[in-house]
Amino acid sequence: MGPHPAVAAIRLAVRRVLHDILTEYGPPPAPPSHERSPSPLVLVACSGGADSMALASALAFEAPKLGIRAGGVTVDHGLQAESDARAAEVVQRLRELGLDPVESAAVTVGRDGGPEAAARDARYAALDAAADRHAARAVLLGHTRDDQAETVLLGLARGSGIRSLSGMAAVSGADGRYRRPFLGLDRQTARKACMVQSLPVWDDPHNADPAYTRSRLRHEGLPALEKALGKGVVEALARTARLSRDDADALDTWASQAEPTVRDTAGLLVCARLHTLPPAVRRRILRRAVVEAGAPAGSLFARHVEEVDKLITGWRGQGAINLPGRVVARRQGGRLVIRQG
Repeated sequence: MGPHPAVAAIRLAVRRVLHDILTEYGPPPAPPSHERSPSPLVLVACSGGADSMALASALAFEAPKLGIRAGGVTVDHGLQAESDARAAEVVQRLRELGLDPVESAAVTVGRDGGPEAAARDARYAALDAAADRHAARAVLLGHTRDDQAETVLLGLARGSGIRSLSGMAAVSGADGRYRRPFLGLDRQTARKACMVQSLPVWDDPHNADPAYTRSRLRHEGLPALEKALGKGVVEALARTARLSRDDADALDTWASQAEPTVRDTAGLLVCARLHTLPPAVRRRILRRAVVEAGAPAGSLFARHVEEVDKLITGWRGQGAINLPGRVVARRQGGRLVIRQG
C-alpha cells in the first residue's frame, strides 16, 4: 500500500525540484581519490507551520534517494514571547526527521516598508547567510497555491502592474537559490500530509491577526470572493500569476535590450529616446534605474514610477521627484538624472 495521496503529492513536488537542481548544477566536482565526493546540500526554510513541516518531511524522504544532503533553517524573528524556545522546538523536529545541518537564526526586524515587509527582508537575509555558510545548492520554501493567490490579490490592490500580478516565482533569488515546490498544491494538502504523518505543527498567531493585511485577506477577503464567485478562485488567481509572469518576463527582456539604446555616452537616460518606447518597456527601464540608484524595490510602487515617467511624457518644467530611499529624479538638459539626494 502506497503513501496517502497528500503525502505522495508533496513528495512528488519535492522530487521534481531536486531533479531540476541536480540537472542545473550537475554532479559536484570530483575530489582527490582519497576523499569522499561531497554530496550537494539543499536546505529547507521551516517555521514549524504545516506548509514548511510538510516540505521538510518530503525533503528528508526524497533527498537521500538522490544522493543529496538535506538540512534545515528556522528563523526566530523575536516578535513573540518565547520565540527562541519555539525555534529550538523546530530545530529538534527537523533533526528528528533526519535533517543535518539544522540551525536557528535569530534576526532583528526593522521597520522599513511596514512590519510584514521588514520581517520578510530580515528572514531572507538570514536564509541567504545560512545558504552561503553551508554552501547550499538551494533553499526550499513552503509557499502554496493559496499563498500565490493571496500575493496576486495584494498586487492587484496596490495597483503595481503585471509583475505584481505574476506573484511568486517557482525559482528566484541569486542563481536560482530559492525554490517553491508547493506552488501547485493547496494549503490543505500540506496540512493533511502533516496530519497523516503525525507531524506536530505550530500555527503562527500572526497568520490569524487582523492587524496584518495578508491575514485579513486570508480569513476575510478570499472566503468572500469564493462565496460571491464560487469555488475555483484560488486556482484562477494562481493561473493568472503564471500567465502574467510569462508576459512580464517578455517585457523585462525587451526593456533590458532597449536600455543601452536610450543612454548617452555618459550613461544618462535620454528623455527623447525614452519617449519613443512603449510605456510598459519605458517604465521598466525607469524602475530599474531608480532601484539601481538606491530605492528599496519593495517600497517602490507603480505611482512612483508614473511620476518619474511624467518627466518624459508630461514635461512642463516641473521640479524633482522624491522617491523611496532618498532617491531623487529630475530632468536636466534633456537627460533624466536619478541619484540619491
